[in-house]
Amino acid sequence: MKVLVLGASGQLGAAVVHEFGPHADVVPCGRLDFDITDDAAVEARVAADAPDVIVNCAAYNFVDAAEDDPVAALNVNALGVRALARAAAGAGATLIHVGSDFVFDGRATEPYRETDPPNPQSVYGWSKLLGEWFAADNRKHYVFRVESLFGRAPGGPVRGSAATILQRIRSGEEVKAFVDRTVSPTHVMDAAAVMRVVLGSGLPFGLYHCVNSGHCTWWEFAEEAARLMGREARLVPITLADVPMRAARPRYCALANAKLASLGVVLPDWRDALRRVVAPPE
Repeated sequence: MKVLVLGASGQLGAAVVHEFGPHADVVPCGRLDFDITDDAAVEARVAADAPDVIVNCAAYNFVDAAEDDPVAALNVNALGVRALARAAAGAGATLIHVGSDFVFDGRATEPYRETDPPNPQSVYGWSKLLGEWFAADNRKHYVFRVESLFGRAPGGPVRGSAATILQRIRSGEEVKAFVDRTVSPTHVMDAAAVMRVVLGSGLPFGLYHCVNSGHCTWWEFAEEAARLMGREARLVPITLADVPMRAARPRYCALANAKLASLGVVLPDWRDALRRVVAPPE
């Protein structure tokens, strides 16, 4: 099996390359290797490589900047996915595309399911929702919504809010953590493993929430990280209202992974995943 991985130098992309590596002929592609905003180039590259699977981890993730430059976000997160889906369909390849919790408005009081109606509150959120819809241009597609990524693949980068929290706890610095933003923290290696399992098991194509089980506020995430590290963290509670941001963030954006669980794919609790990151076995 030949697997083309786009966004391979990113946090999740590197995890996908590592997870699929022992089981497939993996072709990692960074931004300079594969421009998904060029329709003709996408079609030509996919036709030349003839992959069995395309995993799209490439994304425009500058949430605030997207408010002022919507074209850039739409070109990568929406129109680029349309080009990939059509090229994949032409090559008979399966497309795996990575979605986002930002497609929801954050007004829920319990974890969102795949059947809950999306209602993005930002340009970034709309661009990601359009990307999900365009992925369906290829009948053989999976959309995996992930969020609040943490952890790293061997040799991969460490990025995001979780990484900042963990680094500050380790260094004894002050840690500002949201007490009013609820998320489903997701270990990149767990998400990548699910992608491979779903693909290998031949589960039905479509949309899945691919997050670690459970949910928490960022404050609770930081508390648990400090406990696992055996450190006294200097935690400072903050709210979304305390931090001026150009784009709206969903306040409650936990995702339910019950659909995957009903099909036999059970993701570990986020606390277990965090333990593997901050207190790995010796």
